[in-house]
Amino acid sequence: MFKHERVQAIQEMRGKMWSPGRPSTARREDRVTFWKAIARGVSTEDAAAETGVSSAVGTRWFREAGGMPSLKLVPHTGRYLSFAEREEIAILHAQDRGVREIARQLGRAPSTISRELRRNAATRGNEVTYRATTAQWHAERRASRPKVSKLASNERLRDYVQDRLAGEIAKPTGEKIAGPTVAFIGRRHGRRADRRWAKAWSPEQISHRLRVDFPDDESMRISHEAIYQALYVQGRGALKRELIQCLRTGRALRVPRARTKARGKKFVTPEVMISERPAEAEDRAVPGHWEGDLIMGLNRSAIGTLVERTTRFTLLLRLPHMDGHGVEPRLKNGPALAGHGAEAVRDAIAEQILTLPDHLRRSLTWDQGSEMAEHAQLRIATGLEIYFCDPRSPWQRGTNENTNGLLRQYFPKGTDLFRHSREDLDAVATALNTRPRKTLGWKTPAEALDELLRSA
Repeated sequence: MFKHERVQAIQEMRGKMWSPGRPSTARREDRVTFWKAIARGVSTEDAAAETGVSSAVGTRWFREAGGMPSLKLVPHTGRYLSFAEREEIAILHAQDRGVREIARQLGRAPSTISRELRRNAATRGNEVTYRATTAQWHAERRASRPKVSKLASNERLRDYVQDRLAGEIAKPTGEKIAGPTVAFIGRRHGRRADRRWAKAWSPEQISHRLRVDFPDDESMRISHEAIYQALYVQGRGALKRELIQCLRTGRALRVPRARTKARGKKFVTPEVMISERPAEAEDRAVPGHWEGDLIMGLNRSAIGTLVERTTRFTLLLRLPHMDGHGVEPRLKNGPALAGHGAEAVRDAIAEQILTLPDHLRRSLTWDQGSEMAEHAQLRIATGLEIYFCDPRSPWQRGTNENTNGLLRQYFPKGTDLFRHSREDLDAVATALNTRPRKTLGWKTPAEALDELLRSA
């Protein structure tokens, strides 16, 4: 190798070492095209193919963004030069066209073309040449405005968010309960596996509750979207990624929700159908109207749930197995030894509901499950009017269905619910009743119920 060739090779090597990076093969327009395809419901692989990148690149983009496009990837407005315009500039500049002639052909100001050729030219190898890919890379890198996230710079705010999101739940006496030990595996929890127990406020609840707890402190403000990005978007920092276990869905990426169908039985008479329920229960103006259901677990275990429609206050019913369960053979038309038969549910509801004053015991709405076959005896014992939903109509108990979804974070499907003690159920109920709700003006159900009791 000749001396001048060695010098040129060393200079090129130094240029690579000193450069701030290597231009990416994918441009901003490619990412915009990719996320437009995702918004249409296209799979990640098909969106990558439509964009012209590999499926691995598309998957990386999707995961780095947490399943949502960045706000910076808005459609091109025309204010700034696009990649297509930079290609035209490169071609015309290579043909020794002047700045003003290039500006006329592109419909831009001559000063725009002059700055573009001066600022975004390639300088490797001690040569000043203009290439569209390098110019686009320089422009995007210069346009980025890295900013420290609010959660990373405000320790007090970060501690507040982490405590409401991932703080331990406690018994009514204040004693902490850790719950099951769950390892974070970097993807969504299994459908039939333990979930991490935490306070689990939603980002929206945290965001709005800050205004209630700190009305005069403007530094204690953050949007729910900023909390989501701190959890899902790689590189945002501040919050550990494993805290997504504390979100209601527990998903590793932000994706659309699936819907499920409910089932019911026809065994009630027309006079106790939900159409006969008084109008005061429908508009939630009068407290004391409840909705109830069972959440089922492994080995025929179950927990009963009662939710007050006005305040969203929740009561949990422990339904232990009866003597002989798992030992004696099942008898046709015999007692339900699993613990969630009609008699067991009737007694559990009566035990809980009788602790409330009379004006908070007006009605109870349930689905058409056989566990409410003793509804007439329950009405006599408690004074509750019992009503039943139409078949396959879970939305008629919307408050209870929503609460059951919240409870599944603590009592997942496919787990034995019988192992939880009365103290465990009280701790979970306390966690839900001390969580602010948007529909209550960011008050907690416990605060709303306390106001009703004080006014009475």
